[in-house]
Amino acid sequence: MKILVSVKRVVDYNVKVRVKPDGSGVDTANVKMSMNPFDEIAVEEAVRLKEKGVATEIVAVSCGLAASQETLRTALALGADRAILVETDADLQPLAVAKLLQAVAGKEQPQVIILGKQAIDDDSNQTGQMLAALLGWPQATSASKVGLADARRRSSARWTAGSRPSSRRCRW
Repeated sequence: MKILVSVKRVVDYNVKVRVKPDGSGVDTANVKMSMNPFDEIAVEEAVRLKEKGVATEIVAVSCGLAASQETLRTALALGADRAILVETDADLQPLAVAKLLQAVAGKEQPQVIILGKQAIDDDSNQTGQMLAALLGWPQATSASKVGLADARRRSSARWTAGSRPSSRRCRW
């Protein structure tokens, strides 16, 4: 089973961000960048699934500037088998990223796509839901644990809402 994992290059979570003098956005000049922490968790979950023998290949994908190669190298160091960079200078919004990931999924034919629950730069939490809709796939959002049973084509996701744990199963 092939797993596609999306990873985003963001300002490191330890850096105090500064607004540009003209107020047009965040000043990223000479600022440490890193992989979005929630995407790092997604890569780690994919690696766990591979270690259990459920997955056979993990492909990390990033959309953005050439500097995103550093983020992809981090994903490879965490255990991804391959990395794909969709290089663009455009300022990508969630729908554009979802469409790019849809195109990559069309070529790579993964059985599962894992995204971090949100990016720490815009906190939009939209790309995963948009991608699922574009692909016509089921989705589980904000999952804290993922389980896949390949032979029966079933998956389960577990998350905590408030103090009550919950889990759901779906066919894929």
